[in-house]
Amino acid sequence: MDESASVTQLLVAWGQGDKRALEQLTPKVQNELHKLARVYLSRGWPNQTLQPTALINEAYIRLLGQDQPIEWENRAHFFGIAARLMRIVLVDYSRSRRAAKRGGDAQAVTLLDSVALSPGSAPDVIEVDEALDRLAEVDERKAKVIELRYFGGLSREEIATAMNLTVPTVKRDLRLAEAWLRRFLSPQAPPND
Repeated sequence: MDESASVTQLLVAWGQGDKRALEQLTPKVQNELHKLARVYLSRGWPNQTLQPTALINEAYIRLLGQDQPIEWENRAHFFGIAARLMRIVLVDYSRSRRAAKRGGDAQAVTLLDSVALSPGSAPDVIEVDEALDRLAEVDERKAKVIELRYFGGLSREEIATAMNLTVPTVKRDLRLAEAWLRRFLSPQAPPND
């Protein structure tokens, strides 16, 4: 059995209340979550004090603290939810740091590896979060595709599987969503775009 199928089986068992499945699952996903957290924290955040392990732990606490058990579909579904939780943790962390500095400069986080979203400086994580929320209001699917790609670390193929889309559709959605985000995060963008 391949690793992906094993993770999916453990997720399903955990969702059905099997606590042993969670114990077996944790070491299988820990390395991937750690890589993902390191990538998030290395994106243009030079004075970062949040460590990858702290980000993972906080996301895991929130994941385990869900009121209702999650009905896991597959590995991609798990990493999509983990990505969403890490995004929330990063935004909360950035807001608390901003509040602690009484409105001081927020730390910058670069969303896209190869595409400069705005000329000059990178947007901060709160601006990116707000932009993704606005994109979701306009086109929820494209916002989810971006989140899975850049916050979930999923490949185009994994996104296609997780969202029941074709790979060309995922590529097109990524391209259009990136263009929308660049425009939205641009300093010249009209406020009601």
